[in-house]
Amino acid sequence: MSYLTGTPAGTASAGTTDVRTGLGVPGIAHPLLAPTEWGELARPGRPLHWVVLDVADGPGVSPDPRCLESAGRLRNGGVRVLGNLDTRYGARAFAEVVSDAQRYLDWYQVDGFLLDRCPAERTALPELRRIVGTLRTLHDAPHIVLGHGTHPFPGYAEHADQLVTFSGAWSDYRWSQVAEWTSDHPPERFCHFVHGVPCGHLDEALRIARWQGAATIWFTDAAARGRLAGPWETMPGYWDELVSRIGTGVSE
Repeated sequence: MSYLTGTPAGTASAGTTDVRTGLGVPGIAHPLLAPTEWGELARPGRPLHWVVLDVADGPGVSPDPRCLESAGRLRNGGVRVLGNLDTRYGARAFAEVVSDAQRYLDWYQVDGFLLDRCPAERTALPELRRIVGTLRTLHDAPHIVLGHGTHPFPGYAEHADQLVTFSGAWSDYRWSQVAEWTSDHPPERFCHFVHGVPCGHLDEALRIARWQGAATIWFTDAAARGRLAGPWETMPGYWDELVSRIGTGVSE
């Protein structure tokens, strides 16, 4: 049994009853390696909030025709495509991050960005604010997701459309607790990425996300294998069941 207490997060600022859970896809493998997966994501009617495009730990050094085609199919179907920007927990140079963002826009016409390995501490907020402020000048209303993977200092919420407040294993997620400050924001502001979720625990995982106030999720049965072959690169083995669960909702 997971650690659930109190009332659903986000209740004070936005009723959770009508919030539609959807999928945020954090990084399927390159279309050359996963053509079937990209084709499945482009099928109409999938409950996708957005899909991250990671060409080569960023936009790569030149336009990739396969990535351009895959991103275009999603965007033509009304799905947001986000470029992956690795901030290295705040250690990456400002100019490098902005340069990668500009290449994503020029080559793939992305709709926004996932700032991967985003710092979470208060001291790193000013530089992150600078980066996000610059990204917002490069595109008309880009969708910005901060990939903390944990609950950051609350001030980060003022500078992003969404925050990834959990990224990790099911064994940790099922006993996780939500930060109290998140109840000041609606569920559509938060994302949870969880790997190693057994099929038999899908309903429980979806219920945790609902109670913790995260409307964008990605659950997979794949296990972590290191950064070069992470759990997000393949589709969940129970993809059809996950789509069905989200489409029909999960009872309390």
